[in-house]
Amino acid sequence: MKNPNQILYILFFLCTTITFAQKEINNQVVDFFKDEPIESASVYIRSTAIGTITNADGKFVLRIPKDNVTDTLVVSSIGYSTEKIPLEQYDPLEPIYLVEAVASLDEVVLEAEARPKTGNEIVLKAIERLPQTMPDSSYIQKGFLRHKERNKKEFKWLIESAISVYDSGYAVSAKKHLKINVDQMRKSYDLRDVDSLFTYASYLNQNSTIKTNPKNLRRSQVKTALLKKSIKWNDNRVNGLQNIFQGKLNMFRNVEGKKALFGDGILENHQFKLDTILVDNERKLYKIKITKGEEYVGLGTKGIYNEGFEAKGWLYIYYDNFAIKKVEYELLAASKEQKSRSKRLFDTEVNHKLVINYKEYKDKMYPNYIYYETPKLVNVGFKPKSKQDEQFAEQFNKEERFYYTIQEILFSDIVLDHDKINTALENKWDMDIFSSKPYDKEFWETYNVLLESEDEEKLIQDLSKRASLFKD
Repeated sequence: MKNPNQILYILFFLCTTITFAQKEINNQVVDFFKDEPIESASVYIRSTAIGTITNADGKFVLRIPKDNVTDTLVVSSIGYSTEKIPLEQYDPLEPIYLVEAVASLDEVVLEAEARPKTGNEIVLKAIERLPQTMPDSSYIQKGFLRHKERNKKEFKWLIESAISVYDSGYAVSAKKHLKINVDQMRKSYDLRDVDSLFTYASYLNQNSTIKTNPKNLRRSQVKTALLKKSIKWNDNRVNGLQNIFQGKLNMFRNVEGKKALFGDGILENHQFKLDTILVDNERKLYKIKITKGEEYVGLGTKGIYNEGFEAKGWLYIYYDNFAIKKVEYELLAASKEQKSRSKRLFDTEVNHKLVINYKEYKDKMYPNYIYYETPKLVNVGFKPKSKQDEQFAEQFNKEERFYYTIQEILFSDIVLDHDKINTALENKWDMDIFSSKPYDKEFWETYNVLLESEDEEKLIQDLSKRASLFKD
């Protein structure tokens, strides 16, 4: 950071003292030479799980417990130097500057002949090491969930919740030994049109002996109550948290699951190319490109054609212990059938977009931040009544009909105490993020949340103003 002079330091110290009393700090992380904000930088208290990440504007807000106000703030980002700032010296008026740092690929590769040299070999080594790098005993993570859904014009749905995730460890099945609970809810705005005959047809086909095609349905013939029931069913099926934590897209936690994405056949539908070596938090890090393999990727989702994809993205793996630091993963429509379906139903070929960032805590890698995006079709938009309307309808429907859902989770606390874990497990756990709960103002005053970008926040404010039924 840039050093203030003695007079300014006194002023900054007074501001910092006030901030500590409020247990909250706000700032921006900036590239020193480019003078540009750094998105997704990690900001946390050293030797704890308390932390957050920066938004698209490089900004963050972090609430710090009283017991930690004299600790050290650590700010890091892949490819940059790391800043370690004693909180007693923290300057709230000065941006936090990071400097780009890149390791030499040739220098590192020559260190030892026995090390894996290709991208495929490095990834296989990282998967082999998962029993050592992933949590091997039970834990609970506390986090913040933001679930939002929008079309190309506006937000239609927003949920913000505090959640707990219990996991008994890497070695056991997530479907049987992983639980999720919605602890509190901060916002619940739903302005979606109750008009999805596609969802209703899927609901009938999956839950009754009636088999139908949405083309044969008419909105006037379906009761609104039945549409709402089918939409809630589809929300849980497609957007429920169990998909992120218990499903195939949690590729490292569930690598031993049946037909896992990164299981035994990983090199059949993925290839990995070593790109370079970067620095993260003063450690060397492999940057590896994910490309398509000879076979298509499929997710095997019940009741949905979720096959025929090719993968692309990036993997970041620590050089010293082969621990997974971060994955950026996309599934694109590749087969003829999936390309046709994706274009017709979603107006995009990107069907799944996933980012998982891990944080090392007590020598194990725990999820720190999760971002998941998937497209969705709804039956809304302008419906032409004459041939003159058809040209206008085509453009209008592209803005209104095609939705995408985004789920973001920030974890800011890890519980390893077995007595506390057992006590928590005695309570009823409910993973339904779509059921409203009473708003607890006092709880949210001290809970860490994700900071939206300025543009996104404006859209959310507009949504909340129109959602007059949901004041909190």
